[in-house]
Formats: sequence, structure tokens, C-alpha cells
Amino acid sequence: MFSGIVEARGTVAEIRPEPPGCLLVIGEPKIAAQTKLADSISVNGCCLTVIAADEQTMSFQAGPETLARTNLGELVPGSLVNLERALAVGDRLGGHFVSGHVDAVGTLELRDDHGDWSFFWFRTARRLSRQMASKGSIAVDGVSLTIVDSQPERFSVALIPYTLAVTTLGPLQVGGTVNLETDILAKYVERLVEARNW
Repeated sequence: MFSGIVEARGTVAEIRPEPPGCLLVIGEPKIAAQTKLADSISVNGCCLTVIAADEQTMSFQAGPETLARTNLGELVPGSLVNLERALAVGDRLGGHFVSGHVDAVGTLELRDDHGDWSFFWFRTARRLSRQMASKGSIAVDGVSLTIVDSQPERFSVALIPYTLAVTTLGPLQVGGTVNLETDILAKYVERLVEARNW
């Protein structure tokens, strides 16, 4: 479980094919030095298991399902990724509960910059829009954000300068893809409503 508060941006050091998946090596000394085998790390909002770590890098195995359903399949050496270690019992919860199980990939449709601040519209699948509401929570590439407006196939968020500076959302351009995870509570509410017709 994660909070959606990104701890650092890491850099993809290596991608090694391991058919049908791949080995993903990410460099970020601050987190790598405190990471051990089998830890869970959110990489662009996708929960991955550490299979090796040293003082500089962490290694993960990504299977075909992960590569097909997230933007991790688009990474190349040098790509930046958002990183967050799993919550520890007793930690402050600054964002919202994020499972690290990506629901879908969305696309940045519009970016409206106002000085150091930005307003983004993301295109998403209509099925996910049923789990979104204005002032509700969404994880975008693992970043906990508040939805400003929600429409049937898109939603908007307002980004403060700090978020733009310390996450991969800052350099994101129109057409860029992001991993999306809706609020876990919204999933259960939707399921409860659906179950009435069973």
C-alpha cells in the first residue's frame, strides 16, 4: 500500500529482455540504499517487487501483463520514473490509499501552464470515469492528486509548482501516457451498485 506521495524521481539504468517480460534496473541512491530484497516499490504508480538492490540501483522483473497494461513498457534507458516505498504502519498518510495496481493508461490531452502552475486534462476510458468525482482522489503515475473536473472520458487536475518540479508530471507533454489508479473506495462503491442487479 502506498500514499501517492512521490519520494524521488529515479532513472532507468537498464532494461534487459527476459521473455516474455523484462528486467528493469532503476537508479536512485537515496531509496536504493534503504531498500532490501522483496520490498515493494511504486514505479510510476505500479507496485513492483525488488529482486536485487545495491547502493545505487534497484532491479525489478516486469511481466507481459504489466508491460502491456501500464506505461512501463514504453520506458527506455534514461527515462525518469516516480518512486515511492511502501507505507509502514504508523506513517503519516499525506495523499490517499494507493494500491499500486494500475487500472489503465491515460493520455495527456491538454496542458495549460500559468507560470509555475499547470492545469492538465487527461483522456481516459469511460469505465474509469464512473469511479471519479470532482474533489475525489486519483493516482497519476503514482502521484496522489485531487480531481478538479470529471467528464465521461476525461478528467482534470491542477498541479502546484512543487509537484511539477519533483515528479515526472513536470516534463510531461500533450500525448504523453500515464498510469492511472482510481480511488479504491470508489471501486467498492461501484461494485456495490452493480451487485444490486445480480
